[in-house]
Amino acid sequence: RAWARGLGIDTFVGSSGRVFPTDLKAAPLLRAWLRRLRQAGVRFHMRHRWSGWDEQGALRFATLEGNRSVQADAVVLALGGGSWPKLGSDASWVPLLAGRGLHIAPLQPANCGFDVGWSEHFRTKFAGHPVKSVAIVMRSHTGTESWHPGEFVITETGVEGGVIYAVAASLRDEILAKGVATLYLDLAPDRDVPRLTHDLSKPRGKRTMATHLQRQAHIEGVKAGLLREVVSKEDFADPARLVAAIKALPLRLVAPRPLEEAISTAGGVPFEALDERLMIRNVPGVFCAGEMLDWEAPTGGYLLTACFASGRAAGAGAAAWLKEE
Repeated sequence: RAWARGLGIDTFVGSSGRVFPTDLKAAPLLRAWLRRLRQAGVRFHMRHRWSGWDEQGALRFATLEGNRSVQADAVVLALGGGSWPKLGSDASWVPLLAGRGLHIAPLQPANCGFDVGWSEHFRTKFAGHPVKSVAIVMRSHTGTESWHPGEFVITETGVEGGVIYAVAASLRDEILAKGVATLYLDLAPDRDVPRLTHDLSKPRGKRTMATHLQRQAHIEGVKAGLLREVVSKEDFADPARLVAAIKALPLRLVAPRPLEEAISTAGGVPFEALDERLMIRNVPGVFCAGEMLDWEAPTGGYLLTACFASGRAAGAGAAAWLKEE
């Protein structure tokens, strides 16, 4: 916040604990930052694509004017992961570093959606609908459970959104290991099992099950659609089994969405290949920062903060290394 204030941008802390510019716009902060960097002597060379090293060890760039080589005393690579190819973060650096003998952990989607394989009826009716006031129950192989309240969105192919991102790494790794992952939805997180069982056991008379669910459990719309998508008719007729489904509705996830659709990237340059200054051990003078590194952070500003922090660490490391050299 002090850094932003030094650029003339006031900030405030939101209810989530995250920091925002007071006018909720990023562009003025970016412009002020670029202006200060240029005044400090930083030079930006746009439309330069790094394509590795030449025979003399100089950095090689493809530019609009043709190929160009630049001899650098030190270089910080901050080339992103692979999840924003349209904006240049396309992981084209992976073979370049692998060619220098560096093992790269395979890039995978992080903070991503997942494919479910909806029925045509459900997909047509509910794709794009938000599912609010729910919780995801994650069950580990040891039998422990973790509870994650939030909301998400039904997509054409599956699910995506805040609470899904919160457990995406575990789900992705489970799919990688087993070929499929199951998450459990609590569709009524504000009601416990005894109360739901009592309410849904009341006679419904001539009312439809849909009306009964709406009146007694506040289950309607997309939540009711999810129940119909997963729960059998026999279970609908049994209040105890229906309540069990409402409190832990199993969703079978078959695949994470493709890397280019993800918010961020897992995998990359492992920390074991770097020294404490984020310099590649077997390529002296070359430092790595940001999403190139093999780490994973939740979205919502934390990812940006970690990228900034690793960039600062790599820059400080490069400066210190140059001083020693």
